[in-house]
Amino acid sequence: QVQLEESGGGLVQAGNSLRLSCATSGRTFRTYAMGWFRQAPGKEREFVAALSASWNGDNSFYSDSVKGRFTISRDSAKNTVALQMNSLKPEDTAVYYCAASAPSYSRSADAIDYWGKGTLVTVSS
Repeated sequence: QVQLEESGGGLVQAGNSLRLSCATSGRTFRTYAMGWFRQAPGKEREFVAALSASWNGDNSFYSDSVKGRFTISRDSAKNTVALQMNSLKPEDTAVYYCAASAPSYSRSADAIDYWGKGTLVTVSS
C-alpha cells in the first residue's frame, strides 16, 4: 500500500513563505511521479506542481497560478518531496494534497493513483 504523508501546513500572512513536505516509501518515491494538488473550500481540486519520476527525468511542472512562486523539489535521502511556497497570496489558501501517479505525472486529479490526507495552508491578508 502506498502511503503519502504531508506536513508543513499552517497559517501565514500574505507575502510570506511556507514549505510543505510529503513523505513516502522508497519504493513509491522511485516509482511514481510525485506532486501537489490543492482544494479550496467549495472549489475543485486543482493541480499545483509535480515532479516526474526519478527514472523519468525528474522534471518539474507547475500550474500557471503558482509558476515563479512555488518550487517543487525532491530529497532522495529522506524520500520526501517538498513544495516551497513563496510570495503567498490569500487565494493560495487550500488544503494541499500530496499525490502520486504512474507512469507519468498528471495535471488531472482523476489520474492520480494515491493521495495523502492533506495539510491545510491558510494565507491571511
